[in-house]
Amino acid sequence: MKKIFIALVSLIAFAACTDNFEEINKNPNQISDELLKQDFNLVGSPFSNMIFNLNGHQIEEDLWADNWMGFMGTPTDFVGNVNNTTYYIRWNTYWDRVYGSVMSPAKQVIQLAADNNLPLFATWAKLIRIAAMSKLTAAHGPVIYSQYGTTANSILYDKESELYPMFFKQLDSIQVDLAANKEYTGFRKFDPTAYAGSIPRWQKVVNSLRLRLAMRLSKVDPALAKTEGEKAMADPAGLITTNADNFINSLNGAKIPVAQISYEWDDTRMGAPMESFLVGLKDGRISQFYAPMSAANAALYKDHPTVPYKGIRNGAFIKAKADHVPFSKVAESFQTVQTRRNFTAAEVAFLKAEAGLRGWAGAGDPKTNYENGVRLSFADWGAGGVDAYLADATSKPINYVDPIDARNNFTASSTITVAWNNADSNELKLEKIITQKYINTFTNTMEAWVDFRRTGYPKIPHVAKNDSNGDWGIIPANEWIKRMPFVNAERNGNTAAVADAVTKMGTGAKDDIATRLWWDTGKVANF
Repeated sequence: MKKIFIALVSLIAFAACTDNFEEINKNPNQISDELLKQDFNLVGSPFSNMIFNLNGHQIEEDLWADNWMGFMGTPTDFVGNVNNTTYYIRWNTYWDRVYGSVMSPAKQVIQLAADNNLPLFATWAKLIRIAAMSKLTAAHGPVIYSQYGTTANSILYDKESELYPMFFKQLDSIQVDLAANKEYTGFRKFDPTAYAGSIPRWQKVVNSLRLRLAMRLSKVDPALAKTEGEKAMADPAGLITTNADNFINSLNGAKIPVAQISYEWDDTRMGAPMESFLVGLKDGRISQFYAPMSAANAALYKDHPTVPYKGIRNGAFIKAKADHVPFSKVAESFQTVQTRRNFTAAEVAFLKAEAGLRGWAGAGDPKTNYENGVRLSFADWGAGGVDAYLADATSKPINYVDPIDARNNFTASSTITVAWNNADSNELKLEKIITQKYINTFTNTMEAWVDFRRTGYPKIPHVAKNDSNGDWGIIPANEWIKRMPFVNAERNGNTAAVADAVTKMGTGAKDDIATRLWWDTGKVANF
């Protein structure tokens, strides 16, 4: 648990409860504002850290969606094997990261940009703010957005059905500002991505983010989703359609978290659902994601002896850490990775494939987009054999066997193959699209959790060990976790607003892990 406590202390240092959102700590030893104004440092320097904090670390990511969606599994019996991964909430800190390290500095940048007549920096900060808050609302539902920064004793949350139109309207304004300043180079020094401050490339992020958020609403508000999705695809600035334009940001010299957690702490390993899909579908990306096991451990993967990988079940029964530590780590290559994928061309291709199934103008042919998404993903991850993979109409996900504890075994519920078949139903086509999108989102797993709640795909097993109870909400044995509760600092310090937020989630809603978010309609049919 040492690393969890260290991470938590670090986050608390950045975090502020609602009543203190306005506070700005000042260090007398810091460089003066006058010096910072040179070359726009005052407004530009916060961006690297803001973009870094779009994603989490162990307790906001690896012990959240990484495990729930089966990308990774923990060999460690944290808190007696009763924790987030088994649906009993122990850690809930992404809220603090977003407000302390994105929303707070973004607010300062927007004000400083106004004070110093640098409006495009405010525009950029607003875009990063939407990117962060669109992830936070995907975890909690209602969030503090339009009222952020007010000094009222009780700061109200935005209802999801009002929040998303707000996002879209602000993306409109952001795109107008960027389109009018395509040649502007002021971002170059401060841009922690491969874009080097290029306005046209950031415009593609705007459109791609709009398309992602539009698809999120495809079942709850099909008309708004279609309007915004078609707007994204029609905008002349375009979308992220090549791997060269992927939104990949620097980690400011840090190692990607999943490698640190895997190699330095031995607290995460390959997930069993990914073993089921990647081994069963003969997926060449497996060696780019995970490390093969040694022949000395061949008994652990004897159910598929020619493919030396073994994962841990989501929400597994764990007796002792040493039992599952020999299972597959992430690929050794991640040891030197100091960047994060936030949005890829493959994701855009899969979004367009689904948009085509839904009849959205400008989406193109679903088959073409699906296959393009797979090709882009293989190329992005450096995997080979994509032609044979796309042509494979027989290989299917395999059943999972845990050689340590049979209680973790599961029978694969998905029977899809990779090859596209125009004769398939739209549901089956969508399952193929979302399954490939899921595999591609490795290391960016929040979006996979969103798609799973929205569509029911990919078909993954329930947690093996379900410790949900009245403390945080009960998840029935045939269901999966729906959301994260509001953080205790808000429950205790912004109580009336939290109560109001719960009413905004609908009749009978509770601040628990079993309440569905607005766009998670619970409808099985997607068409």
